[in-house]
Amino acid sequence: MNPLLETHALTKRYGDTAVFANADLQVQPGEFVAVLGESGVGKSTFLNCIAGLDTVNEGSVRINGTCITALGESQQALFRRAHLGFVFQAFHVLPHLSVAHNVALPLLLLGQPNPARVQQVIDAVGLQGLESRLPQTLSGGQMQRVAIARALVHQPQLILADEPTGNLDPSTAARVLDVLVAQVREQGAACVLVTHSRAAAARADRVMTLTATGMVEGEQTSSLPLDGRGARIDSLPLDGGGIRIDSLPLDGGGLGRR
Repeated sequence: MNPLLETHALTKRYGDTAVFANADLQVQPGEFVAVLGESGVGKSTFLNCIAGLDTVNEGSVRINGTCITALGESQQALFRRAHLGFVFQAFHVLPHLSVAHNVALPLLLLGQPNPARVQQVIDAVGLQGLESRLPQTLSGGQMQRVAIARALVHQPQLILADEPTGNLDPSTAARVLDVLVAQVREQGAACVLVTHSRAAAARADRVMTLTATGMVEGEQTSSLPLDGRGARIDSLPLDGGGIRIDSLPLDGGGLGRR
């Protein structure tokens, strides 16, 4: 079986400093892979490079046979919109839109409105009855379930999840992981989850560790917080590789670069 996602010798530098180098990863259709790594090793940047949200210095990314690193920015945005779903630590739900409108956004930007599908995923993540609520009236766990529903509503081939439980207490984090894993399985999507949390990584089919010199099998770090709430240098919203909320509207289901 051909991998759905394949990164080959992926290398990212800022100036003369390599964030990571020679990162190889293969993910099969339907596979759930967790990526661990020390703070500052570039886990969020690695996800951004997979999605074409950040440039790479060397190497390639292929998703379902399409070489993402060979596409122009507008082509990458269109590809993200149709084929990828994103779940972030900071939720990135739009505060002025209701739950239903947040979830519907990827379909609307694809020109494929489908209220029945929106309701289906809202029900699936346990938010029925909250469709008209605004994000500021929701708990953190509820907002993350909105983000999961939004990531899955357009039935993408690949979900990229960046520390999705990092802002949640352990019991809420466990419930959100239950929803994420169940819905990824039900949709038949592949998922790459980057995390500090051993509990989150334990839910995956396979665990990899990103290091400065590449990707290695299994857990190779020694200082991972147990509850996944550790401060993360590589995910700060204004760092070189972070995804910013003000880029949300640019490609909706995919989130574009400024």
